[in-house]
Amino acid sequence: MKRYWSRLLALVLVVVIGLMGCNSSPDALTGDYRQDTLAIVNNLRTAIELPEDSPNKASVQAEARKKINDFAARYQRDDSVSGLASFTTMRTALNSLAGHYSSYQNRPVPKKLKDRLEQQFEQVEAALRRGA
Repeated sequence: MKRYWSRLLALVLVVVIGLMGCNSSPDALTGDYRQDTLAIVNNLRTAIELPEDSPNKASVQAEARKKINDFAARYQRDDSVSGLASFTTMRTALNSLAGHYSSYQNRPVPKKLKDRLEQQFEQVEAALRRGA
C-alpha cells in the first residue's frame, strides 16, 4: 500500500511539473534575441507614449516593468548576446526606464528621458539590422 501511494505521488508531481511548463503566456519571450528585443522596444514605446490620463496607465507600467525584468533575466548571462552593441544599448535604456518607474511611479516620464530612450531604441534597431 505504501508503495502504491509513493508511485501515485511521484506521478502527480511529474504531471504538475509538466503542466507548469505549459503555462507560458503568448507574449512571453521566445528565446530569439532579435525578435524579443524588437518586441520589448515596441511595447516600451507604447508604455512611454501612453497619455497620463489613461485609465490603464498603472497596469501598462507594471507590464513594462515585468517585461524589463524578464528580458534582463533571460539575456543577461547569455554570452552569445551580452557583448553585442544592441544588447548593451538596450540594457542602458531598460535600466533608465526601470529606474524611473522605481523612483517616480506616479510621475510621467520626462521629455528628456523619452527623447534619450527613443534615441537608444533607434540605435538598438539599427544594431539589430547590422547584426550587432
